[in-house]
Amino acid sequence: MQLPLQIAFRNVDSSAAVEAYIRERAEKLDKFYDRIMACRVVIEVPHKHHHKGNLYRARIDLTVPDGELVFSKEAGDEHAHEDIYVAIRDAFDGAQRQLEDYVRRRRGQVKTHEIPDHGRITALHLEDGFGRIQTPDGKDIYFHRNSVVNAPFESLTLGAEVRFTEEAGNSGPQASSVQVIDKHSIAR
Repeated sequence: MQLPLQIAFRNVDSSAAVEAYIRERAEKLDKFYDRIMACRVVIEVPHKHHHKGNLYRARIDLTVPDGELVFSKEAGDEHAHEDIYVAIRDAFDGAQRQLEDYVRRRRGQVKTHEIPDHGRITALHLEDGFGRIQTPDGKDIYFHRNSVVNAPFESLTLGAEVRFTEEAGNSGPQASSVQVIDKHSIAR
């Protein structure tokens, strides 16, 4: 870490043993991803009015190159969090999962699902077997009857909303895999 670890206790007495445990867990995060710029850990008891069995909450803020990752393990009703070490362990485990996701995104290892293009049919030439689709951004896309996959070409109507995959055709953009979107589908 580029900045020293910061540890704060709220409504809890600080303890050298607890601080040592936090430092140990923070070092593991730093070894996992050596570009962490800062780490702040807050340990607190949200409601000090309990007579016995205080539940601890741990919050971890990691500053990384693209921003900040924040993980807070709420005390909730988990009686395991009556043990401060369990609350800290759970918070660091969650922070590590978040950090792993962050690292995967930075490396481009996260799968993304592209949403197919969509638009409305603006022209149909039933006798010639082709039509045109207009996209929300105003692009005009040609499609052939053989590109329609979930309905007969003859059943298409002007204004029908469709999804498609755009390809380069001989005379400009062309749609393949044209699918009519039924009224229950959501085009994005």
